[in-house]
Amino acid sequence: MAALGLFLAAVATTWMLWPDPEPRQREYLNATACLLTDHAGVSDDAAKPVWAAMQAASVSSLVKVQYLAVNGPQTVDNARNHVASLAGSKCGLVIATGPAQIDAVVAAAPTYPKVRFVTIGGSATAANITVISDSAADDLRTTLKHEVTALADSAS
Repeated sequence: MAALGLFLAAVATTWMLWPDPEPRQREYLNATACLLTDHAGVSDDAAKPVWAAMQAASVSSLVKVQYLAVNGPQTVDNARNHVASLAGSKCGLVIATGPAQIDAVVAAAPTYPKVRFVTIGGSATAANITVISDSAADDLRTTLKHEVTALADSAS
């Protein structure tokens, strides 16, 4: 009986002194990269590789990533309201896929000079917009990783 008590005391002591496991949640930086898509969201064929690249860049940079789908009419005016919502909040990097979203970014970018914008396709002339060819998958991953890492560097 004494041996059993000693054994239970040893088990209880070991359990109480066992180190806590490493936390499983990531501690993100105070920086967010946002994807603006059409009504289909990240299930759209054009948005899927962009979202995957953003998630991969998030893991290595600890930048939060999120997306916003343009609800309602897929027009530049409607998309521009969504751009304003992202750029005016916590998104330091806004990435756009889809024609209305890209045109909205081009129109709105001069209003938000401290926000970086990336368009997947299209053409832009603003200093704070980077254009990625929509046909170059390697260029997409490399450029998005670079942009997200730059956002992380500016946040730390």
